[in-house]
Amino acid sequence: MAVIHSSIILTPLTTTFIPPRTPNTSHFATRPSPGCFIRHSTSKTRRFFIHRATPPQKYIYPDPIPEFAHNETKKFREELKKKLYKDKETFGSDLDNVVDTCTELFSEFVHKEYGGPGTLLVDPFTNMFIELKQRRLPGANVAARASLLWAQNYLDQDWQIWNSKLPQQQS
Repeated sequence: MAVIHSSIILTPLTTTFIPPRTPNTSHFATRPSPGCFIRHSTSKTRRFFIHRATPPQKYIYPDPIPEFAHNETKKFREELKKKLYKDKETFGSDLDNVVDTCTELFSEFVHKEYGGPGTLLVDPFTNMFIELKQRRLPGANVAARASLLWAQNYLDQDWQIWNSKLPQQQS
């Protein structure tokens, strides 16, 4: 379950408008009119807006859904293989190994960490890139990027569709 804490403190700067002074006729020839000034003040007239009455807000994301994770992993594998097959010359005979590695890491993420919109992280895709490099598989950057783009385009949307089909629980 992911938990996010946030708090807001606002402290605006006070702006004071000083209108132009009318020149004193006796000093007119020796001193020019000072004109119009806008002064940012930290004087006693400063106003503070500090919101501390409420504790930091917590939003608890739902736990991953194993059935969703299984179906999404299967869909991810099929779509990634189609995408990477278009660039077969980059992967050569290692295409299946690349797809298997990406699928394994994606599956681990959706089974353990993904809890719906707002929980898609970049870390699993960075880990894909690193793992592909460590295994000396070709096209690590292409495969990791394609995986991330697929997840950004489909994962949250598929989650919402999946949850809209679930029977509504009665309270």
